[in-house]
Amino acid sequence: MIIIKQGDITEEKLDVIVNAANTRLAGGGGVDGAIHRAAGPSVMDECRKIGGCQTGEAVMTNAGLLPAKKIIHTAGPVWSGGNRGEAGLLENCYRNSFLLAKKNGLKSIAFPAISAGVYGYPLPEAARIALSAGKEFEKDFDEIRYICFSEGVREVYQKVWDDIRARGA
Repeated sequence: MIIIKQGDITEEKLDVIVNAANTRLAGGGGVDGAIHRAAGPSVMDECRKIGGCQTGEAVMTNAGLLPAKKIIHTAGPVWSGGNRGEAGLLENCYRNSFLLAKKNGLKSIAFPAISAGVYGYPLPEAARIALSAGKEFEKDFDEIRYICFSEGVREVYQKVWDDIRARGA
């Protein structure tokens, strides 16, 4: 089941939430900073031990103080106009996150809008990539949530999702 909602990903009570991390796993602003602040220092300690995460890849830590059981950290691409492989890298963020969750027997997962904030990825295109990946992996999970930080982002995700379902794409 795919759910799109406005909310705070740090409050999601699921098996795993996905963090839109940077390649250094060093915390930062936006979703990444919010997740690290809410999770507490143990998650940052694990991230330091892992050392980093290449763009498009995914790594997993415990969730610290969050209600989720685990955090998958994935480093999304910075938008550079669309001619530097950004779409493939963003697809890999979702695909690798889903595969890592599946490999670890996690059945419910929540995603933020990876790369669509300060990394500048155009929201409709980012939503299409995110939701297409969700549709591809839907049978492998009890629940896939897309947590949108604002009502405007939620509306874009819902419009894209309605379009994907209508086209069967």
